Amino acid sequence: MTAASRETRLSDRDAIERFLEMMAAQSGAARNTLSAYRTDLRLASEVLSGALVVADAESLGRLATSWDALSRATIARKAAALRRFFAFLVEEGDLTDDPSSALPRPGSDRNLPRTLSHDDVDRLFAVVSERLGREPPLTADLRLAALMELLYGSGLRASELVGLPRLAVQSDKPFLILKGKGGRERLVPLSDRARAAVAAWRVHVPVEQHYLFPSGKTHISRFRLFQLVRAIAAEAGIAPDRISPHVLRHAFATHLLEGGADLRALQSMLGHADIATTEIYTHVDRRKLVELVNERHPLREALVDAGARAS
Repeated sequence: MTAASRETRLSDRDAIERFLEMMAAQSGAARNTLSAYRTDLRLASEVLSGALVVADAESLGRLATSWDALSRATIARKAAALRRFFAFLVEEGDLTDDPSSALPRPGSDRNLPRTLSHDDVDRLFAVVSERLGREPPLTADLRLAALMELLYGSGLRASELVGLPRLAVQSDKPFLILKGKGGRERLVPLSDRARAAVAAWRVHVPVEQHYLFPSGKTHISRFRLFQLVRAIAAEAGIAPDRISPHVLRHAFATHLLEGGADLRALQSMLGHADIATTEIYTHVDRRKLVELVNERHPLREALVDAGARAS
């Protein structure tokens, strides 16, 4: 048995709540993350008839068998939640041994993020520029320009963008400070274009408004942002199912990496807690990597000379 006794052990429910309190306080886990952990752990407890905290390798093997019909990504998520849970119980002294080595470690089904080419982005902003060329430009087009510049120029999440306060972007500050998932603050660089677009739009936002992109009593919704992005994409000749606000965030990250951005710097800009999340953006064109080695490697000339002699 991995705990002192069944009589004196924590109940599964109490142990799970203690674990979630730790995740919230020490790791700054977001509400959705905590909810997912709670669901996965309680379901595991149900399968094991309330004996999760005293589970051994054999019982965890039975639990894993109950996951057979699930996707690899779901299994990986459930197993990860349980591993963190058991590690916590060991650290707290509630367990002497961690049985989680019996859990499966499937490769996840994480797909590469959908993104846009540089040409796609050029076409999107060509449409925005054409609209702004009207005299005078429509206020709706000024708002659209500000939204698009912040999405692609700073890689904001849709929820972060629509909820920006009216004065979040300042003309004399090339950055803004955001509080993202888990309450973590991060510094987000702003391009000159984005600040100019916001300044042009903000003169049309009443000073009594709290939000930069107001609508009714609050701000425009993420769904409305989604609609605006797809409408501009259709006008630019881009299939609507290829684009969304999140795809523009992916394009921001991918294009920065292609331009030589540091992965750690990109992690900070995107607000990722784990560098592994940022690494999904390293799907840059392999031909560009080969060209980079051939053109920039310090031994390039020696390698070329050696190849010539060998031939």
